[in-house]
Amino acid sequence: MALVTLDDLRDAQKRISGVAVRTPLLPCPWAGTDTRTLHLKPENLQPTGAFKLRGAYNRLSVLTPQERARGVVAQSSGNHAQAVAYAARAMGIKAVIVMPDTSPAVKVENTRSFGAEVVMVPMHERDTTPADLAAEHGYVWVPPYDDPWIIAGQGTVGLEIADDATALDLDLRTVLVPVSGGGLISGVAAALKLTMPGVRVIGVEPELAGDAAASFRSGERQVWPFADTHRTIADGLRTNSVGLLPWEHIQAYVDDILTVTEDEIRSAVAVLARRGRLVAEPSGAVTTPPTSTTPTSCRPGAAWRPS
Repeated sequence: MALVTLDDLRDAQKRISGVAVRTPLLPCPWAGTDTRTLHLKPENLQPTGAFKLRGAYNRLSVLTPQERARGVVAQSSGNHAQAVAYAARAMGIKAVIVMPDTSPAVKVENTRSFGAEVVMVPMHERDTTPADLAAEHGYVWVPPYDDPWIIAGQGTVGLEIADDATALDLDLRTVLVPVSGGGLISGVAAALKLTMPGVRVIGVEPELAGDAAASFRSGERQVWPFADTHRTIADGLRTNSVGLLPWEHIQAYVDDILTVTEDEIRSAVAVLARRGRLVAEPSGAVTTPPTSTTPTSCRPGAAWRPS
């Protein structure tokens, strides 16, 4: 499968302009030292509360008129669901979202508030129901991460980090990115390696849902049981494997994948609220140091993406 190109990323940036918020890099002095600085990229400021809007809007933007008329179907426990619903409403497209019955109630209600039809199913039916609905009604499937347009859309986060780090004259060395299905880290890693090849890109995920880290260590894409990955508080990172196309990007561009404990995730959420005045869900907080010290894996000028 072909990796996304810099042209793909730049095209996505043009498509989402004026829809997705261009979030800033925020300095975080509580986690810095005399030789290390920390910046957060608060994607929780997006209209739907997460970066997912970037990929969803980019994907829907390339649908043909005939495909738009058919409507779209997607599956998600929350953030991709809200993003597809929001983007579809903006474009006048019918959206049907399949959500597992374990999804947070607030995300289900938010998805409905954006005008989407929500179909609740048991977790084990989440990934098969969209195909059934697409076959029955002709909907276009919008996957959450295993798609080049989704990856390119999420990769606009990386383009913004590179541009802003240059404008702020930051000595950017390391960028940490949450990992679930792999769409975000694929796009961000591609964007950074194609524009700032010396920057290290490190993924972070809960150790209770550490399939990506295990895959990275073994060199083979692993699939964990849903019963294992659903133990983590980070509901947005409970995917049991990275996608096929994201795995290709991870192998090509990602330098390492680390895991964090549930206590570290809870502490990070608290630190972001108390010190950063940011409301971040656990899935976004995994990359944030929970105390005043930065992880030993980081280099000076690290940039964290909190949600």
